[in-house]
Amino acid sequence: MRILLVYPEYPDTFWSFRHALRIASKRASLPPLGLLTVAAMLPRNWEVKLVDMNVGRLKDKDIERADYVFLSAMAVQRRSVRDVIGRCRRLGTRIVAGGPLFTAEREAFADVDHLVLGEAENTVPHLVEDLQSGRAKPLYDDAGHPDISRTPVPEWSLIDLKDYTSLSLQYSRGCPYDCEFCDVVVLNGREPRLKSREQVLNELEAIYRAGWRDGVFIVDDNFIGNRRKLKEDILPAVAAWQGERKNPFMFFTEASINLADDDELMRLMVAAGFNSVFIGIESPHEESLVECNKSQNRGRDLIASVKRIQENGFQVQGGFVLGFDSDPANIFERQVNFIQRTGIVTAMVSLLNAPRGTRLYERLRKENRLLENFSGDNTDCSINFVPRMDREALLNGYRQVLTTIYSSRHYYDRVRTFLEHCRSQRKKLPRLQLWHVRALLRSIWFLGVKDRDRLLYWHMVLSSLFRRPRTFPLVVAFAIYGFHFRTVVRKYTSQRLG
Repeated sequence: MRILLVYPEYPDTFWSFRHALRIASKRASLPPLGLLTVAAMLPRNWEVKLVDMNVGRLKDKDIERADYVFLSAMAVQRRSVRDVIGRCRRLGTRIVAGGPLFTAEREAFADVDHLVLGEAENTVPHLVEDLQSGRAKPLYDDAGHPDISRTPVPEWSLIDLKDYTSLSLQYSRGCPYDCEFCDVVVLNGREPRLKSREQVLNELEAIYRAGWRDGVFIVDDNFIGNRRKLKEDILPAVAAWQGERKNPFMFFTEASINLADDDELMRLMVAAGFNSVFIGIESPHEESLVECNKSQNRGRDLIASVKRIQENGFQVQGGFVLGFDSDPANIFERQVNFIQRTGIVTAMVSLLNAPRGTRLYERLRKENRLLENFSGDNTDCSINFVPRMDREALLNGYRQVLTTIYSSRHYYDRVRTFLEHCRSQRKKLPRLQLWHVRALLRSIWFLGVKDRDRLLYWHMVLSSLFRRPRTFPLVVAFAIYGFHFRTVVRKYTSQRLG
């Protein structure tokens, strides 16, 4: 059996890092972890090839040669998905499709031969058995949440690691919270399911043996969903593994704001090599947090919580949302002030949307406020429901927030604020690699010579080099990311809002 795994192309979005990748001479930020994991579930005697369309071109001859094309995607990849499906139909190759997009919108993909919904551990074994016997069904649907202790190590041999800026690993699925707008609990449930210590170490070892010596993204939606297991078992084991190999990896992940309440957990994460965490902050307005059931954020000093995490050695990336029914007229100014005061350099500010299946989607449907489908892009200025705030006021306020926080001056001010708050936890500088040098040299050209705000770039870079030399690699990375964010914001605010 010949299987072609295809990962569709991401559009140019906030999280695509396309313009930063151009400077770093990389093709994509992260590999398709889901497809690599599915590949490890397939029979060893099957011929398997993977094409990540964010890295290379999908060729007709690869489609024609395959018995089946396995396709996985998220909502933001919808346009590329339609293109791939059309090509497969034209060339006569059957399609097997799964992942978040197909699970949430199955009715939109009647032209797919075999839909595999839910999590792969429960469905792929049945699919494989039926493909081998020639009796594959149109639909494989398992609403349960499998024990991920059966999940295999991803098949890293299918990709060229040099194409990516980071690799990825999943430790848990599910989140104990139930935010109204979030589809994580719809897809993965509220009870965090965990991999064993042995699984985590085996996956780290596989990445290490493949030759990787750089950042690893722990892709969990809430890494600290089960803090006791982390503190007593996982983190001490990872720290010991890292120490035995001279700390080859730096980890970053997603967590809830109550990380700030657990000094021991933060200390153990730092010891294991974590240096960055994304946190859904959403809003500085308490009534908006109540509205969306963001219970873990309520009743606390959010600024103090962010600073506490930074002071323990983490870069805090933040998610923010505008468009709640409870948002006051001054919410735009308050969001900007919060982001600037906390020094959250990477601040993803999005308009509220209602993904299919969420409690927000169902509430808005009952209120007859739903509009077109959710685009899946957090920052493209689209909104799929009728907001309480005047729509034009909301869109104009949103545009003002984005253009303000990603102006060069505001962005570099946040870098300075972050450096003042954050205690570096690395005992040594990150291992210097060739692509890091290329990225530095290209940043000098793109940002230090061609960019209109080049004086701000040089002030920040040289100040770091002479006053805080240990932060120099991070400051250069921030400058490159800032170029990407400014480019994306300019594109969206001009084409969507005129």
